Amino acid sequence: MRRARRTNRIKRRVYRNTQGEGEVSSNNAMRKKDKLKGGETMRIILDGMGGDNAPAAVVEGAVLASDLIEHEIIITGDRDIIYKELSKHKFNPGKITIEHAPEVITNDDTPVKAVRTKRNSSMVVGMNLLKEGKGDVFLSAGNTGALMAGGLFILGRIQGIDRPAIATTYPILNGEGVALLLDAGANSECKPNNLLEFALMGSLYMENVLNVESPRVGLVNIGTEESKGTTVVKSAHELLRKSDVNFIGNIEARELPKGACEVIVCDGFVGNVILKLTEGLAWNIFKLVKAKFTAGITAKMGAFLLSGKLKELKKEFDYSEYGGAPILGIKGPVVKMHGSSSSNGVKNAIIKAIPFAEHAVVSMIQNKAVDIEEILISE
Repeated sequence: MRRARRTNRIKRRVYRNTQGEGEVSSNNAMRKKDKLKGGETMRIILDGMGGDNAPAAVVEGAVLASDLIEHEIIITGDRDIIYKELSKHKFNPGKITIEHAPEVITNDDTPVKAVRTKRNSSMVVGMNLLKEGKGDVFLSAGNTGALMAGGLFILGRIQGIDRPAIATTYPILNGEGVALLLDAGANSECKPNNLLEFALMGSLYMENVLNVESPRVGLVNIGTEESKGTTVVKSAHELLRKSDVNFIGNIEARELPKGACEVIVCDGFVGNVILKLTEGLAWNIFKLVKAKFTAGITAKMGAFLLSGKLKELKKEFDYSEYGGAPILGIKGPVVKMHGSSSSNGVKNAIIKAIPFAEHAVVSMIQNKAVDIEEILISE
């Protein structure tokens, strides 16, 4: 009986946001979602039903992250399903709560239609919490198109930014940190001013979230000469040259793993191809090396001696180590997690999303958008 009463008390605390208990204070509701005071507790909203491994991996990742941070995590999703997963772990009900959202947007759903019709989905409910100031950052591993559509329709686009972009970290070899690639797939076709926007937003993110001073900006092209590339790329080169970002010119894709620049600028089609080719090539090389190292006793002995270094190399290319990809250009901090995120990937995404909200990057982009307009007017 005592254990049952304790379980019910925990359930009531976890369900507080959906059953009227412990309502969010008016101060929190009115708090600006893109500017936090030092030491203020953050409310991190997590889409509990989005992704290939949801809800199990998402919930476990939330529990792992909660043990490492002082902030509160709100998981959106069907409360019974989410609580069933939560009950498999030891967690603090004062730090992890559930916002009931009985519907799910799947990868098969049409993005715009899904956002407009599935208003009680975990993704839409989470986005609305962010808009209402009841949270400070929103993360989802769900349908990328729907997440982008939700950002545009619910939160809105920052004035002066024509195309929001998905910015993802790109590993640099030899453990020399990461670069930021944008766009990673949101905009398959771009205009020159869009590429300028990506450069400015990416630079602000690298400076304020990843602490890279004056990040070098490179424009992906088929050659380093200014005369190379499409009309769009050549026009973008001219705009970037006139901007105040640390633009180093055109870069070829083969130079990216070496750390040729910290902000990689390209349209979403090129960016997505670069990411998937890099990921596919890395994992296939690892599989080939593994096959070679297990082909015979001598090879296995060598593999044993090199196992530590091989694990380090594998970790460098593991997307789960780098967190999620921020969507830059919308009026709120939104992070896209990898669709196949493991619990470790979710944990890292949550932890690395915190400085995105803390450092008011959204407000900085909003202020910087004025510079874009001035550059375009001067053309």
